[in-house]
Amino acid sequence: MVVNFGFELQVALRFLREGRKQTLLIIVGVAAGVAVIAYISALISGLQGSTLTKTLGAQAHVSVRAPDDLVLPARAGMPGTTALTETQPRAQRLRSVANWQALVPLLEAQNAIAGVSPMVSGAGLALRGEATQAIALLGVDLDRYDRVVGLRGKVVSGVARLAPGEAIVGRELASDLGVRVGDRMTVQTGAVNDSVRVTALVDLGVKDLNRRTVIVPLRAAQNLLGLPGGATSLDLTLKDVWSAQALAESLRGQYPYKIESWQESNAQLVSALNAQSVSTTLIRGVVLVVVVLGIASVLVVSVVQKRREIGILRAMGATRGQVLRVFLVQGAIVGALGSVLGIALAVLMIWLFTQFVRGSDGLPLFAITLPAATALQVALIATVCGVLAAIAPARAAAAMDPAQAIRI
Repeated sequence: MVVNFGFELQVALRFLREGRKQTLLIIVGVAAGVAVIAYISALISGLQGSTLTKTLGAQAHVSVRAPDDLVLPARAGMPGTTALTETQPRAQRLRSVANWQALVPLLEAQNAIAGVSPMVSGAGLALRGEATQAIALLGVDLDRYDRVVGLRGKVVSGVARLAPGEAIVGRELASDLGVRVGDRMTVQTGAVNDSVRVTALVDLGVKDLNRRTVIVPLRAAQNLLGLPGGATSLDLTLKDVWSAQALAESLRGQYPYKIESWQESNAQLVSALNAQSVSTTLIRGVVLVVVVLGIASVLVVSVVQKRREIGILRAMGATRGQVLRVFLVQGAIVGALGSVLGIALAVLMIWLFTQFVRGSDGLPLFAITLPAATALQVALIATVCGVLAAIAPARAAAAMDPAQAIRI
C-alpha cells in the first residue's frame, strides 16, 4: 500500500511554524551536534593521515630480511649427569636475503603489493675535511625505492639522481658536514672508502633520519659493506597500508625470512591511533544521544501543547497512523534541516582551522577535509536519529482519546 504523506507533511510544517522558537532552538541544537561530529571526524582523520604519512614516509609497509643468527642449545644430557646448557646470544652480522633476485618478481606478482625495493643498509662514517659524522648507509635502486617512499618528492635541493659515484644526503647531515649539492664527501665503512658527489638533499620528515641518512646506488653499497650481489632487506609498499599485518603473516607462512609489518615496528603508534579512533567513536555516540534527547524533549512538549489540535484532527477523521506520522515527519524535518546547517558549520570550522592554525613554518599543521561521503553519512545518521527520537512522542499523540483531548 502506498502512503501519501501530503497531509502529514502539511500538519507537521504547521506545528513547527507555530512553535517557531522551539523549532529554531532544536534545529540549532541538532546543527551544533552534527557540526561537532563532522568536524571531529575530519580532524581525527586528517591527524591520523598526517601521522601515517610522516611515519611511513621513510619506511616500508612490510620489510623482508634474512632470519637472525641463532645459537642452537646444547644437546640434553643423559639422566644423572651434569651439563652446562647456558648459551650466549650471537652477535648479528650483515646478511643478505637468500635468493632475493628470484623473490622480487614473486612478490611483485601479488595484487596487494604496489612496489618492491631491494636495499643494502649498514653503518658507516661520512667525512669532509675535519668533519666526521656517523651515518646510516642505504644502497637502493632509485626508481624502485622512489615507488616505496616517494623519495623524489622529498628533495629540497638538487635533483635526485644515483649514478655511480653519486649520493643523496639528508639535509641536516649536509648542514653538519658543510656540504651542498655538487660537493664531494667521503663515505667510510670499516677499511673501505669511497668518494661520492652529492646530487640532492632530502627531507625525510624526521630530523634524526635527516641527520644520518646517505643514499647511494645499490652496487656501491654492496661494495662498501662487503656484500657483493646481496640485499639486506626487501622493502614492500602496499596498496592498502592497513593490510600490512595480514600480508606479513601470510608471507611468513610462505617464506623462511624475517618479515615485519609497519604495525609491528610501530606498535605504540598503532595503539595511539586506535585510542584516537575509540575516543572519536565515543564522542560521536555521546553527541548523538544528546541530539536524540533534545529532539525528543521538544516533541514531547509539542504533544502536550497540541493536545487540543490533535483531538480535533482525530475527531475530523484523522487516523492514529496519520497522527503518528505527523510527529515522525516533524522529527525527520528537524533532523534534516539541522544536518544541512551542521554540515555547513563544520565546513566553516574546517576552513577556520586551516586558515588560522599553523605551524612554525607558517604552513597548516596538516591537511583536513570533510569528504562528501562522511558528510552524507553524518547527515543521514542525524536525520534517522530525528525520526527515532520522535517515536515515543508520536506514539503518545496517536494514543490520545479525541474526546478527552478536545475537552482539555
